[in-house]
This record gives sequence, C-alpha cells and structure tokens, in this order.
Amino acid sequence: MADDKGKRDLSDRESAEDVYKVDCFANKMRISVPQLHELIRKHGSDRETLERESRKFRA
Repeated sequence: MADDKGKRDLSDRESAEDVYKVDCFANKMRISVPQLHELIRKHGSDRETLERESRKFRA
C-alpha cells in the first residue's frame, strides 16, 4: 500500500523548519548555506559560537 502523502508527522515539519532556520541564519550572517554547514560541522550548533566564527569566515 502506498504512503499517504497528505499525512505528515512531526519530523517532516521539524526538518522544514530547520532548513528555514539555516537559510535565515546564513542570510543574516551574510554567508552561504554550505559555509554555514561547514561551520556547524567544525564548531557545533551553539549560536554564539556560530556568529563569532561566521564573522571570521567573512573576513
């Protein structure tokens, strides 16, 4: 039986929100989304750390 595409669970909504948050944060810090993903891999997801490191990334 095929999956009902109209039914979505919490994980679907969270992943869409996460994409939106990443895009917004990258735009705010004036870096690209791939650059932000690189910073998250290196430094984790602490917002203050990412803001500090993204300023260095732009320089």
